[in-house]
Parts: sequence; structure tokens; C-alpha cells
Amino acid sequence: MRLDYHVDLSEIETPRFAVEAQERIGKLFTLATLVLNVLDTKPRVEIVFHGLNRDDPARRIAAFREIMASVSTASCPTFEAAAAGHIAESSTHYQWLEVKP
Repeated sequence: MRLDYHVDLSEIETPRFAVEAQERIGKLFTLATLVLNVLDTKPRVEIVFHGLNRDDPARRIAAFREIMASVSTASCPTFEAAAAGHIAESSTHYQWLEVKP
């Protein structure tokens, strides 16, 4: 299913993004650049990392944080873990992460 819509960041107080753990590492680089750009105008971003394995979200968050720390032209933002869990009757595990400049 594909859904097309227009969202203006100026209309959103807290931008939120989702990353599936099975996505390739390139998605994390794209997400990192997007988050850094958004943090130039917003006080925080929330990201949910999700996957089929209990360890998937934590591994993706670790890789994301490493990518974010590698930026030499911006100070590394702060990260705060938020809600985490398992979706009942599915094999999906998730972890929310709040990112602030």
C-alpha cells in the first residue's frame, strides 16, 4: 500500500520517524542527515526503531548514535530512550528514542 500526502514541518511540533531494523544501513545514514537538518529548526525528534528480534532495536539505535557522533560540523545531540516493548500477538519489538540538539 502506498499513501502520498504533504506534511509541512512547520505544522508539526515534534517530528516523528520510524525505522525497521531490517532496513539496510543506508537508511540510518539518511535518517541521521534528516534528523540533523530537522534539529536545526525543532527542539526534538522522536524515532521508533522496530524489528522482529528483541535485540534489533538496540542494535539499530547503537549504529544510529555512532553515525550521529561522526558528524564533525555539528555538536552531537543527546539521546533519551523512551517506551520500549513487544507488540502482543506479533513478533515485533520496538524502542522509542528522543533526540535533542
